[in-house]
Amino acid sequence: MNASWRSEDAARVAIVEAARRMNALGINTGRSGNVSMRWYRGGADGLLVTPSALAYETMTIDDLVWLPVDAPPGEDEGAEQPLRFDGSRQPSSEWRLHRDLYVARDDAGAIVHVHPPFATTLACLPRIHVAGIPAFHYMIAVAGGDDIRCAPYATFGTAALSAAARAALDGRRACLLAQHGLVALAGTLEAALELAVEVESLARIYWQTLQVGEPALLDATAMARVHARFARYRPDPAGPEDP
Repeated sequence: MNASWRSEDAARVAIVEAARRMNALGINTGRSGNVSMRWYRGGADGLLVTPSALAYETMTIDDLVWLPVDAPPGEDEGAEQPLRFDGSRQPSSEWRLHRDLYVARDDAGAIVHVHPPFATTLACLPRIHVAGIPAFHYMIAVAGGDDIRCAPYATFGTAALSAAARAALDGRRACLLAQHGLVALAGTLEAALELAVEVESLARIYWQTLQVGEPALLDATAMARVHARFARYRPDPAGPEDP
């Protein structure tokens, strides 16, 4: 169970509300994007995830899908849908991305995947594919490093995309997906959603800066100081307080 919620119904309500907020916050449009929360059932590690191709405005808690995290290696290889899941609808096309990240990241309690305009714009640029969003602003540290990486392009819903995202998120909490969008993870659903908003804000500021010229970048020493202060001021770096 995610410690933030005492019942599965309450967790489902929170996921539906977060999915609707993505569009209201301007970090997603239409039926794109997806949200999940780690959720244990009877001791089995699993996740609750939004369904495929359903408008968030009409989504109810009964439309969410639960699937186990502990699928044997290769069980679903190449499959568009997981072999084991519980729900009346098909899980999000990005179920594999969510599941694989929970397998790889014990610190992940929730994952938000969105297609925000500025982050997605940057994720279409070759320079971002190579270098990501650099340390033009100290808040880049919120994603966990000295830059925000961009995972190489791979077809949505595939094992290749999942592998690319896992690599880009190694030691990080958020990354861009080339020609696609962004992924943010955190210990709680609120923090993951907030982190996605923060990364989109940074992407917008970086895009605006590039319209004027090349930004000055903070060096590794300056960023190390930021990370150290974040550790004191923001025990959960994706939490609500900015230093």
